[in-house]
Amino acid sequence: MELIIDCVSKRYQGKVWGLREFNLSLRPGIIGLVEPNGAGKSALMRILATISNLTEGKVLWNGADVARKPDRLRTVLGYLPQDFGVYPNLNAIEFLEYLAAAKGLERAAARERIDGLLKLVNLRDATRRPLGGYSSGMK
Repeated sequence: MELIIDCVSKRYQGKVWGLREFNLSLRPGIIGLVEPNGAGKSALMRILATISNLTEGKVLWNGADVARKPDRLRTVLGYLPQDFGVYPNLNAIEFLEYLAAAKGLERAAARERIDGLLKLVNLRDATRRPLGGYSSGMK
């Protein structure tokens, strides 16, 4: 598995650059993206998550151009922005069932996956609490 970010730039209206000629090659492992405010972290992540289009350059996932074949990267990428519009009155199970339905998962498969995920992230004891009461880390 390899992600190649080749001379990626993002320009917004008004000729403001959010990212300029960014290069990076990633292989499996744990990666941290730490830079000062305004350095382009969010712009890069939105491009990688295929939420935003790049202005220049290219992103390759295992040799495939992500702009042309986004689903190849989407199937393995997990992206959680800092503010992602959690419904504060829903609990974890309700919210994950909602996301599963939006993704088209069958109900039985979704329930099994949700149970496994909540166990994996150690949130089974908090599943019935409203998300609005969760800490940022829990979200």
